[in-house]
Amino acid sequence: MSRLWNFSAGPAALPLPVLERAQRELLDWNGSGASVMEQSHRGKRFIAMAEQVEADLRELMGIPADYAVLFEQGGATQHFAQIPMNLAAEGDSADYIVTGHWSEKAANEAAPYVRVNVAASSKAYDYLRMPARDSWQLDPTAAYVHIATNETIHGVEFHDVPDVGDVPLVADMSSDILSGPVEVSRYGLIYAGAQKNIGPSGLVLMIVRRDLLARPGRKMAKIFRYAEHATHDSMLNTPNTWGWYLAGLTFQWLKDNGGLGAMAERNRQKAELLYATIDGSGGFYRNPIDVPVRSRMNVPFTLHDSALDAAFLQESEAAGLLALKGHKALGGMRASLYNAVPVEAVQALVAFMHDFSRRHG
Repeated sequence: MSRLWNFSAGPAALPLPVLERAQRELLDWNGSGASVMEQSHRGKRFIAMAEQVEADLRELMGIPADYAVLFEQGGATQHFAQIPMNLAAEGDSADYIVTGHWSEKAANEAAPYVRVNVAASSKAYDYLRMPARDSWQLDPTAAYVHIATNETIHGVEFHDVPDVGDVPLVADMSSDILSGPVEVSRYGLIYAGAQKNIGPSGLVLMIVRRDLLARPGRKMAKIFRYAEHATHDSMLNTPNTWGWYLAGLTFQWLKDNGGLGAMAERNRQKAELLYATIDGSGGFYRNPIDVPVRSRMNVPFTLHDSALDAAFLQESEAAGLLALKGHKALGGMRASLYNAVPVEAVQALVAFMHDFSRRHG
């Protein structure tokens, strides 16, 4: 059995060298005679690994010392609610910039815990573009401003860091974290579900400015308080040891492959190749997203005749191209081009697209 090219939006492809190393170490990790999943998270081996994983991430992203790094359980959706619980006191408001499905969901999930102000939204434009920065109605007294830097379903991405003044900027980076350099100091809090560019599902990476951890927030159980997790080095309870370990292998793979600068260039090449194929198809394939905000990670597209969708999906899978079906909210197709998707995979996809359009055009 050979591996195929995987364009899944998440859980997504993992780097082959990471999977191969995990396979080799599955029964005997680090000479311990057991797998990493069978180790105590309070044992010397695991603690040493956890410290190295954090050090590698800090090096990759240039994370300043006044930021804590947390390896949380769950998914980003859980933290849609947990973030306002930690950063906003009773009666506080928070600004949300709604640019697609996930930022809209973040605002909805936050509503029981903070007065949500949708400071800008592109919903009226079907999320085909970003709301103009001069249209944002930000509140200088807000507890924070929330954005999703990349929308996996609608295929739009922030390509710069919006200036929101002195209010902390909170960013859901689940689908574009580690895809290129990030100026961490521009953010108050960064969080990301692991299952797209980090590792397996069930792990959430969080990078949070330490002064925000000191906010009083509200009464809640310790398990929900980020400051408690930081104090206990993300081991307040038993962590996702397997996800933490695989994240560390991914960070090492990124370092071995030139870091985030090299990854940004590779991701640019992949996205440009696919968008050029869509735009140059004479209308056979279409992507309606405003060009300056097109996502590098998630490329939705439609065929000129939706009656061809089933044939496209059947034939593409037969050609070794997996998970190209679009999200049910939009239909059509979607190719996710995360870090672990090599250039060769995109080359295979565009070759198939050229052949399919030739035969069905």
